[in-house]
Amino acid sequence: MASISTLPIPARFPDPFATDPHVPERLIGERRSYRAVWVSDIHLGTRGCNAAMLIDFFDHVDCETLYLVGDIIDGWRLKKRHFWPPEHNDVVWRVLKRAKRGTRVVYVPGNHDEMVKPFDGFDFGEVEIRREAIHETADGRKLLVVHGDEFDAVMLAHRWLAFVGDAAYTALMKCNVVVNRIRSAFGLPYWSLSMVAKHKVKNAVQFIGRYEEVVAHAARSRGVDGVVCGHIHSAEMREIEGTEYYNDGDWVEGCTALVEHHDGTMEILHWAEEVAARAVPTVLELPAPARAA
Repeated sequence: MASISTLPIPARFPDPFATDPHVPERLIGERRSYRAVWVSDIHLGTRGCNAAMLIDFFDHVDCETLYLVGDIIDGWRLKKRHFWPPEHNDVVWRVLKRAKRGTRVVYVPGNHDEMVKPFDGFDFGEVEIRREAIHETADGRKLLVVHGDEFDAVMLAHRWLAFVGDAAYTALMKCNVVVNRIRSAFGLPYWSLSMVAKHKVKNAVQFIGRYEEVVAHAARSRGVDGVVCGHIHSAEMREIEGTEYYNDGDWVEGCTALVEHHDGTMEILHWAEEVAARAVPTVLELPAPARAA
């Protein structure tokens, strides 16, 4: 298999192995083990990327196969402005270190990292670059793995409109960052302003539903049992006319991942909720004081 030594990213960023990670890897005693994990829409290179949450996720989870389902690095943003804090390098470090330790890592580029798409079939170190992949579950189901931008009518027909929408979305993400800094200062858990807005706007809800149907139909026409995608930042798992539809969400708004357990069972992990639950102090039930004689 042909290999490449660098990715065509429109910005310079440090070699992830040149130094130790800024956030040291934590050796969690009982890391969760999954057969496969899917993450997408990380958007490294943007202020909206929740790298801290993803670092925590990687430090708690092991898997046999890791799928990076597009928009991992945000080439659109990096073309305009270089933003690459140490935590973003730490995410890359953890992915590459996982590959070196034997995890199969498959990178399926999306629209924000479309500069990687021409390298379909190449390997970047131990990372496989594929325009799409077929995953077979433990119980024999075949799932098509794609980012999903190829099913987005806005992306296909009106590319300029997609860039305008991206600019508006970036502004909303900046508000999201500010809101969560304030919440963090008051000891409050992570909360997604943009996710709430998305589910309150009727047109957005209708778009998501229609998008899911189009993706499921495309998978059905390919003769597979289901599809795993990202792109719309809306984690979901449901059956659509006999086809299994899975969306692993994102690490900007929802901080979610799709996982396959070793028996083939699929689950969406809502990591922000898990982190918040960990932060809640345990209430101990103390024995009632003895009554005076």
